Amino acid sequence: MSYDQKMNINHDIRYKQLIIDDVREGLLDYFNRFQEVKKVWRIIENKKVLIEHPFTEEMDKREKDALIMGHFAECIREGGCVFVALYQNNVIAFATLPYAFFGSRNQYVNIAEFYTSYEFRGYGIGKNLFAQCAEQGKKWGAEKLYISSHSAEETVAFYRSVGCVDAIEINQRLAEKEPYDIQMEYSLY
Repeated sequence: MSYDQKMNINHDIRYKQLIIDDVREGLLDYFNRFQEVKKVWRIIENKKVLIEHPFTEEMDKREKDALIMGHFAECIREGGCVFVALYQNNVIAFATLPYAFFGSRNQYVNIAEFYTSYEFRGYGIGKNLFAQCAEQGKKWGAEKLYISSHSAEETVAFYRSVGCVDAIEINQRLAEKEPYDIQMEYSLY
């Protein structure tokens, strides 16, 4: 894709914070979760190691609708935020930030879901959504964002590129829910 085509796509992307009236089945019909993973990070003998572990990740319509009607709706109803990126009025990326503090000083809020559609990766959309999450976290008075990151090499690299580091405090509930995830944090100050 040429530079001009990329610029046109970026120019046509809109960002929005969803309200409960936006939550409906089919909202993610154009979203493509596809990810071809080749390498993943694993903790082996207390060291983080990048290993070959090829697989693909996808999300079908049933999973998308369950995410919308379950997590998105709950997040908004409980005071959290769902940020989306739209291209031609279709959701192509999203981030959820539940209003739930945790940590030894209640210093963290968690980015619970964070995805960019396969065809739209590499355009800076994720960085824009991440910035919206950071801004909201600051408004709420959080010190840090917490991320239980997919262990794929590219996913961890993205979070590192926006300034995330290994989490100082591990959220045991999240770590137990996804034992292969890499626990990360981002300082808001």
